[in-house]
Amino acid sequence: MTETTPQSISVSTTDCYVTQYDRLDDVPLSVAIAEAVATYRDADPIDLDPLYYAVNPEALERLFEPRADGLRSDGSVTFEYNDCSVTVTADGEIRVTDA
Repeated sequence: MTETTPQSISVSTTDCYVTQYDRLDDVPLSVAIAEAVATYRDADPIDLDPLYYAVNPEALERLFEPRADGLRSDGSVTFEYNDCSVTVTADGEIRVTDA
């Protein structure tokens, strides 16, 4: 039997960068956000301000972590980070645009 793993889907235009975050992956949501913003800005994630300057990363993780009865299916949070508007949705989408 062949096992397949879901692939991350990313779409980039000059106005917007969208990527899909796998909430069951070992990568923290805060890291996925920093990588998405860095990709949009064509920068190294290390050169960005710390995420906690914009939003509480632990609270963000708790908002979208799996619940006892499964994954959250609705809701979103939008905040500004490194001159970008970042929207994270319950279905795992991370959308980055200019602020």
